[in-house]
Amino acid sequence: QVQLVESGGGLVQAGGSLRLSCKASGSIFSIYVMGWFRHAPGKQRELVASIDNTGRTKYADNVKGRFTISEDNAKATVYLQMNSLKPEDTAVYYCARGSWDSRNPNDYPYWGQGTQVTVGS
Repeated sequence: QVQLVESGGGLVQAGGSLRLSCKASGSIFSIYVMGWFRHAPGKQRELVASIDNTGRTKYADNVKGRFTISEDNAKATVYLQMNSLKPEDTAVYYCARGSWDSRNPNDYPYWGQGTQVTVGS
């Protein structure tokens, strides 16, 4: 099993920044994709960004240029740097791990508990 723990959420004003962290433990497979999803009330769960074991990154169109996903393999940690935050970024953010690149949450067997990000206007 893989265990994922998110941290770094909080309350910020519009235009501010946050950095989310996802610490992985347990069985770490050599081929993987790490994704950051977010789920706001009344909206569908959305893949925000992903990074695979080769370092390839992908972003949703509405966060591209503002968010950056990165990883520290030595610390088994994935980060999501969020800049120029907007009120519409408010959501619970989840870290998830899958075995191949996909936008479908069903393709990610392992999930963290989520961390709340709230952006004031």
